[in-house]
Amino acid sequence: MPRITLENLVRIDYDYVTQRIIDFIRSYVKDSGATGAIIGLSGGVDSSVTAYLLVKALGKDNVIGLILPYKTTPPEDIRDAKYVAENLEIKYYYIDIGKIRNAFVESIPVFDESDKIATGNLLPRIRMTILYYFANRFNKVVVGTGDKSELLIGYFTKYGDGGVDILPIGDLYKTQVRYLGKYLGLPDSIAFKPSSPRLWEDQTAEGELGVKYEDIDVILHALIDYRMNTEQAAEATGKPIELVQTVWRRVLNTEHKRKMPIVPRISMRTLGIDWRMPVNKTGVSEFME
Repeated sequence: MPRITLENLVRIDYDYVTQRIIDFIRSYVKDSGATGAIIGLSGGVDSSVTAYLLVKALGKDNVIGLILPYKTTPPEDIRDAKYVAENLEIKYYYIDIGKIRNAFVESIPVFDESDKIATGNLLPRIRMTILYYFANRFNKVVVGTGDKSELLIGYFTKYGDGGVDILPIGDLYKTQVRYLGKYLGLPDSIAFKPSSPRLWEDQTAEGELGVKYEDIDVILHALIDYRMNTEQAAEATGKPIELVQTVWRRVLNTEHKRKMPIVPRISMRTLGIDWRMPVNKTGVSEFME
């Protein structure tokens, strides 16, 4: 059984990774007929790394950044988001979403500030709406910033920061993204900043999850990439079996976030189950001829 360590996990070819993602972005944007990309800039490592990759792929004139703070957003995050936009020389817009959130508070009769999850999730959903407005307005794609760790454990808001067109760093674990950031020239203050969606005061990802990303990543690497069971993963990583089971439980319980809405089978061919667009021998859809 292989020994799985953080050192081995982050020892990847970042030159290859960078070029692979650049090619992916260029191909998707070209095929979509869009003129570029829209990205939300939070000042964190994921959005910063993704922004750097977008500029490498599309050029600074084809990328627009949106800084969308709320009162729970620390000043240092706003500063870092502006630093990234200005360092990359991309056009960016600063939009405080406080008034928009207040409109929800005033309009929803059952609004309850004490419901931390329901109220917190409003923020990324408001941001998603603004991102897509800009995407529609300027014919661009919305680029997500989620990494493999967050996607697997479901640490994102459904139809919030999870509502995007592409996820360029979605096959890189959080710790790999940090080292990719270093490779791309991000300062340590951003590359190794503690992650947080900032949905409420003093929120941090690791504080909420109760486990460090360094541990999450090696455990996921064992469970997902090596297809180990929880007992094997605990042995291979040297992590407590209870911790491994906790991480695996998060993967299982958040599967719904990684799927399209489920459709019940009624007809002979059902969307999301066994339906696909029929094509003729030339590869053109029969419905498009």
